[in-house]
Amino acid sequence: MTSPSTDRRRRWPWLLLAGATLVLLWAWPRVVMPEVELPAGLIPADGTFNVRILRDTWGVPHILGRRDVDVAYGLAWAHAEDDFKTIQDTLLASRGKLGRVYGPDLAPNDYMVQLLRLPQVVEEGYPNLDAATRALVEGYAAGLNHFAATHPDEAYGFLYPVRGQDLVAGFVHKVPLFFGLDTALTDLFSDERQQPVSGRREARAASAAFPWMKGSNTLAVAPSRTADGSTFLAINSHQPWTGPVAWYEAHLKSEEGWDMVGGVFPGAPVILHGHNRHLGWAHTVNRPDLLDVYVLETDDQGRYRLDDQWLPLETGQAQIEVRVLDHFRWWAKRPIFHSLHGPVVQQPHGTYGIRFSGYGNVGHLQQWYRMNKARNFTQWQSAMAELSIPMFNTGYADRDGNIHYLYNARLPRRRAGWDYSAYLPGETSETLWDETKPWAMADLPQVTNPPCGYLMNANNTPFIATCPESNPQADGVAATAGIETHMTNRGLRLASLLAADDNITWDDFLRIKFDTAYAEGSTMAQLVQRALGLAADDLQPAQQVLAAWNLDTNIDNPQVALAVLAFGEYMLPQAEPPDDVTLESDLRRAVGILEQHHGGLEVPWGEVNRLRRGDVDLAVGGAPDTAHAVYGELDESKGQMVGQAGDSYILMVSWDADGNVHSESMHPFGSATADPDSPHYADQAPLFVRRQLKPVWMDEAEIRQHLEREYRPGDGG
Repeated sequence: MTSPSTDRRRRWPWLLLAGATLVLLWAWPRVVMPEVELPAGLIPADGTFNVRILRDTWGVPHILGRRDVDVAYGLAWAHAEDDFKTIQDTLLASRGKLGRVYGPDLAPNDYMVQLLRLPQVVEEGYPNLDAATRALVEGYAAGLNHFAATHPDEAYGFLYPVRGQDLVAGFVHKVPLFFGLDTALTDLFSDERQQPVSGRREARAASAAFPWMKGSNTLAVAPSRTADGSTFLAINSHQPWTGPVAWYEAHLKSEEGWDMVGGVFPGAPVILHGHNRHLGWAHTVNRPDLLDVYVLETDDQGRYRLDDQWLPLETGQAQIEVRVLDHFRWWAKRPIFHSLHGPVVQQPHGTYGIRFSGYGNVGHLQQWYRMNKARNFTQWQSAMAELSIPMFNTGYADRDGNIHYLYNARLPRRRAGWDYSAYLPGETSETLWDETKPWAMADLPQVTNPPCGYLMNANNTPFIATCPESNPQADGVAATAGIETHMTNRGLRLASLLAADDNITWDDFLRIKFDTAYAEGSTMAQLVQRALGLAADDLQPAQQVLAAWNLDTNIDNPQVALAVLAFGEYMLPQAEPPDDVTLESDLRRAVGILEQHHGGLEVPWGEVNRLRRGDVDLAVGGAPDTAHAVYGELDESKGQMVGQAGDSYILMVSWDADGNVHSESMHPFGSATADPDSPHYADQAPLFVRRQLKPVWMDEAEIRQHLEREYRPGDGG
């Protein structure tokens, strides 16, 4: 059919690539299913895979297989039962096919996929993965293909057959967004050149692609600091509660030694953080400077200058299929460019090369798989040393009583003398790096077995991770690494609570993790103090409420609603503090919401802060940047904050003095993450609001004592 207007065709590729396009990572829109039929041959022959799925009474799948590949196949089936659409949408994103299904608003993602040459990167790198990893992802792909074949009305036919490469591509596509690729592209596709600002490395954390990815916690306590000689680990990511970066709980067990409990994202064939019998780990997002943008000097012959040479820009054409009506599509074509710097963006305000750490690497899943199979600290560190996972703070503990914190980063080997937080001159090779620092030379901040027996990270600076005498030192870290220096409220509170208790029981550990208070030195406390100094007579009642607040955010607290409605948006570490005019305006807005919808300024927090899921509507405590974090969106019709993210999948682990593992977990909704007809759609919500955990069962005999159903993929389960 005839394409839409030329103006529209020119405009859509320049949408803000992070905000307008990658908002898909928060909430997928609804759409009519494509009409393409599924190909034949998607169902594996009998006996190809040997796996059973045991669903416990919370609906959590325990995947028991003879081989690891059988388990991966079963995981794909089980997760597809609970959230097939989101898994497929992650495949659409990494294949560059979102525009085909969802239309022009998401088509810029497809342009990005081609600009970054993601299909070529994966095809070239896939053969270099070890045979075990390739078998694993191909087993998972077979599980998706089988599920699609038996659920054709739910399947995007043109996606199939899914290949192992597609699962690898999902992480090649997604991981760079965690360290700010989307924000850099947003800047470059703006109408004017965005001016570099001081602290830009940390400012990249304001990622529009992850509007609710605002924090995570990890805590570990050694036997020397626990009451009974146990080792404790808190795995406590803060993610969106729905969508493609929402956690899904699973237990994976094979006769080849894989026995892992933890969280996966849709499309992930391995546990991304969790524990096995021997060890466990948790990730929190960090912000090393892993990306550079170069301003290229170009001429009218399609060349760019590098030192004393004029080199031709590599040129190509992105072809993107875009849905415009339910059953009509058109093809858009846009040029793509590359230089020795990397992908190139041409705009009226300049030509820019983009270079980021790990570009071309496809080993993310291989590293996570090896971490899953590690049985001791040495094996786990060997997996971490691969640095295929280019970032993330990581907290670790094991049955031997070891605890460890690592500021993980695949740091570029940059030359000194340049400001790598700003746009760099592209005409000199002095700014152009080709290698990243190997594990042994990266000088990464880390702590192993501190004498005080505890460590933590809550997206705060790595230089405050444990007791002061054992904290990592900044001296050995290159200035070009861009490592954070800020403290979050969560970091302040967790460090203080751990330091104050030298005989930590399991109940103490849970209490610390579920803390709901702001620290005296936190951003929230500072904003409240500033608000108390405002000279506005009509705000005196609000100031009296704020003055009475004890900085806690429990459900019954009557003062917290005013503070969080006014100042909650500033709880991110990269948020700019408001000036006094804005501060006063924010406070007036909060006053108006409470008076209009609640009849006064002192309202129990649980009446304002809500957890909603289907027919469930519950009061919930916690708030932005508290250890028990809850991030909400304002329901303007009711004047309530409705939780969208924060404490998501919580997994609390202990190894007793004999090395036996015990863990408890909780999801804010339930295991059926996208099936409103399931009894497990919201059955964990009451646990969440009570800050109560459920047991994790790992032994088959114990699982069978709490068994809801057992089946094999394709049996109609």
